[in-house]
Amino acid sequence: MKVVVAGAGSVGRSIARELLVNDHEVTIIDRQPSAMRVAQVPEADWLLADACELSTMDEAQVGECDVIVAATGDDKANLVISLLAKTEFGVPRVVARVNNPKNEWMFDDSWGVDVAVSTPRIMTAMVEEAVAVGDLVKIFTFHQSGADILEFTIPGNSHLIGHTVGECEWPQDTVLAAIVRGDQPLSPQDDDTLEAGDELLFVTGSEVNLEALQKLLAGE
Repeated sequence: MKVVVAGAGSVGRSIARELLVNDHEVTIIDRQPSAMRVAQVPEADWLLADACELSTMDEAQVGECDVIVAATGDDKANLVISLLAKTEFGVPRVVARVNNPKNEWMFDDSWGVDVAVSTPRIMTAMVEEAVAVGDLVKIFTFHQSGADILEFTIPGNSHLIGHTVGECEWPQDTVLAAIVRGDQPLSPQDDDTLEAGDELLFVTGSEVNLEALQKLLAGE
């Protein structure tokens, strides 16, 4: 897979390194000479230029890439990069970094964004997930579809304990995608028995009543 990463800061470089480890082709773009830390990601192609310019995207062959990641520290730049990538070059997958959560509402398909990643929101979800047992925690929202990934940790006094997955009736448009038991992810089977401490990962449609799902899980 060919990926262009706009923004050579710590976030962009980290993304590039992970992609290269997985044998993808990566081009990194940044307009700041001080960001050209080529030695830190030597396997990538580097381009010193403004990713908000069409000429730069042409030079980086954005039209041939599978994914572009707008990972700069400037939300305005990330939106412009996303819009140009989608409308001018038809990039199939556009991932954009949201620096300020107040701007998150703009990062949708109207700006060419397929997936918006808000670090503060994800960190908040991880904090909640770490301390919340018996509460439904939203981990991630897919902006294109509106679907959510939700997590629920089964408390020790839950009515779910001892029941099999097949005995549980989840709301419409709700899928139990995985069970994490200890450090082992399990693919749910109808005859799997639920245990205290199991982390249930759900994927839900945009119309699902999350309050109703919480009540169902809590046995109310």
